Amino acid sequence: MKTIIQNATIVNEGCRLQGSIVMENGHITDIIDNHTTPHGQFDEMVDATGCFVFPGVIDTHVHFREPGLTAKADIESESRAAAFGGVTSFFDMPNTVPQTTTHAALDEKFRLAQQKSHVNYAFFYGATNDNVESFATLDSHRVPGIKLFMGSSTGNMLVDRQEALERIFSQASLPVVAHCEDTAIINRNMSQARREGMDDLPIQLHELIRSEEACYASSFLAVQLAKTYGTRLHVAHVSTARELEMFGMFDHITAEAVVPHLLFTNRDYARLGGLIKCNPSIKSPSDRDALRQALSDGRITTVGTDHAPHLFAEKQGGAVKAVSGMPMVQFSLVAMLGLVDEGVLSLERLVELMCHNPARLFRVHERGFLRRGYHADVVVVRPHASWTLADDMIQSKCGWSPLTGYTFEWRVEHTFCNGHHLYDRGAFNVSPSGEEIRFDH
Repeated sequence: MKTIIQNATIVNEGCRLQGSIVMENGHITDIIDNHTTPHGQFDEMVDATGCFVFPGVIDTHVHFREPGLTAKADIESESRAAAFGGVTSFFDMPNTVPQTTTHAALDEKFRLAQQKSHVNYAFFYGATNDNVESFATLDSHRVPGIKLFMGSSTGNMLVDRQEALERIFSQASLPVVAHCEDTAIINRNMSQARREGMDDLPIQLHELIRSEEACYASSFLAVQLAKTYGTRLHVAHVSTARELEMFGMFDHITAEAVVPHLLFTNRDYARLGGLIKCNPSIKSPSDRDALRQALSDGRITTVGTDHAPHLFAEKQGGAVKAVSGMPMVQFSLVAMLGLVDEGVLSLERLVELMCHNPARLFRVHERGFLRRGYHADVVVVRPHASWTLADDMIQSKCGWSPLTGYTFEWRVEHTFCNGHHLYDRGAFNVSPSGEEIRFDH
């Protein structure tokens, strides 16, 4: 199958090119400007006049809930949502049932994804207080890194013993991706907020319970351990301005921002309630503004989603009862393109944060860039194409989004995964598109 995407504005590696991309046998075979005539016959020709072409987005932070939690989501449904949103690769987190903290559980996830995933897949291995010895036998070409929960979150994989943390940071040869919230501080804040006999609290208190102090204390500890042991550390979903002070100085210590913290503030609780409850919590407008600024000054290295679907019924309630997490993978790219329109960042920087840097940071093999010989993971987006999100457009199994009713100004037109035309202007072409991601660790 030989395909050409023509007449596009190609955004790649800091540059724009008016031209075409040629794909054959799952790989990019040529990138040419509009003054060059393409050679040969094509099985498919896509006219991308007026559109921008990027590498497929690599979302390094998702919870697709399989195995064990498939009432909320599964690999098939969430990878379909990813394809609709221009995301061609995902890294799934280990807090499933069973947890991905053994080689057997990891192998089972690979087996499921090979059968079900529409886009490319990888799986983090989860750290516990007592499984450090198993790190040494992980295949570094298959696993992007070690996920470490330094604060309690969904799945109860907390690692809170200093001795265990020292062993993890000293022995992990793969990148450590850390969820940083101090559980002791959170528990103290919860007990202060909760009065006897109360079974729930107003949702606005979630930010005060999972506070700036809790985030900073845990991130500070992680950064100090990474400095001590030279560990490659990527702090997940940084949510406060104060934490950002620790990043941008060391190549081996990096930070992620996730889309919910870039879109919402604590003022949105009044409108959206528990639908935007997540861990770490949505913070103040000044925190959001600082995160947005850090997208372009080097303190934030990657943008992910922390895509974490729950049933709509589970999201009802306040700071105690509503569960934490929201679906976001289908709309992350168009939401970030909205920030481009607002002047928050450039198109080139967006591609850096969502495509190039995830590939660089985790040493992804031949993905994340539009280069000859690389896998043909490509997304075509159209600007000035206003549309409003309705529930029946949502592909995630949970069937809801905090962005329902929001009007986007960009539209994903086409998604190619390994050369397969997976998504075509609203039509989904089911095919065995997803492949296991390989790493050059």
